[in-house]
Amino acid sequence: MTTLDGRPGSALVVIDVQNDVVSGAHERDAVVANITALVDRARAEEVPVIWVQHSSEGMPIDSDGWQFVPELKLGESEPVVHKRYADSFEETDFESVLAERGIGRLIVTGAQTDECIRSTLHGALVRGYDALLVSDAHTTEDQSEWGAPTPDKVAHTNLYWTYHTAPGRQAGTATTAEVDLRGAG
Repeated sequence: MTTLDGRPGSALVVIDVQNDVVSGAHERDAVVANITALVDRARAEEVPVIWVQHSSEGMPIDSDGWQFVPELKLGESEPVVHKRYADSFEETDFESVLAERGIGRLIVTGAQTDECIRSTLHGALVRGYDALLVSDAHTTEDQSEWGAPTPDKVAHTNLYWTYHTAPGRQAGTATTAEVDLRGAG
């Protein structure tokens, strides 16, 4: 239902599942296992997998912390979008990567829930994309010291994204087991 003409395709988007980003993340191993399963399914169903990789002063490019976690193996032809801001669209080639592939629907996984995941979901929706969050394939570290819910409460993002809408666009959530990588569920 995307508002982007000629963009019927879907893509699995894996955001910032990097050593330093998820080292202290809530249920890290279970979330990474779910993302791995989704990547395998996407490849089997010929759904594009797009990787997003963050860098910053504290996590410079090519450092060990900047690398994707060892459990995840990038495919040779799968694009990597390099970013420096929470929203994967900001000052990156993400939009052109999606446009080249006719993608109007994003299936979002990764980390950090309350920063890059939420920013990218909202960024996608305002740009005309449908954006589905895989409810058991995103995580965050404990940021409650700064007012965020404790990591075991990442379900609050699932709750509000389940009911989020915009004219001509769909949001929503699905579990790893339920998600239809090609369709609307």
